[in-house]
Amino acid sequence: MHGPTSSGWLLVALCAATGTYCLLRMRSGVEEQRRAAGGEALMGFGMAAMAVPAAVFTPPAWAWPAYAVLFGAAGLRALWSARSERHHLHHLVGDAAMVYMALVMAGTSAHGHAHGSSGIPLLTGLLLLYFTGYVLLTGVRLLPVAAVARGGTAGGGAADGWGDRPELARACRLSMGIAMLAMLLTM
Repeated sequence: MHGPTSSGWLLVALCAATGTYCLLRMRSGVEEQRRAAGGEALMGFGMAAMAVPAAVFTPPAWAWPAYAVLFGAAGLRALWSARSERHHLHHLVGDAAMVYMALVMAGTSAHGHAHGSSGIPLLTGLLLLYFTGYVLLTGVRLLPVAAVARGGTAGGGAADGWGDRPELARACRLSMGIAMLAMLLTM
């Protein structure tokens, strides 16, 4: 991505840590958690790889089309899974955003770094609006007032492992949403 090197490395660290946590969530005893965590781990590691500053490492020309194919396949899987679980629609949008960014990066590496147009492209703007809304909604869901209003405890049941805690999964999704916003802003 195009941007300052220090913020690029912070983005890499955030996405890699999120991907690692999602891999750990795949060990959950809850099948729904495992399925969602796999897609989120792929997204986290893919975003980390994409966020490596261009000043440090320039991927080969074939890398961007490979990203597009990988996340296109993940998007098809998310579309198929969305039939039974609504949350996979968000994965579909995230995968589509990754395909879009990979294709844009393939175009900029083939034609230099100048886009030749001014302003934000329509698709980038729509994705920015979507992920801004997603980040705000996910952030509100993390507020501790919601746990008190339901009359439950913030930690969940005693049988839940730390990987099955919904607030940690939401925090993971929130950090990836913020990272996606940062990546879209640097395009």
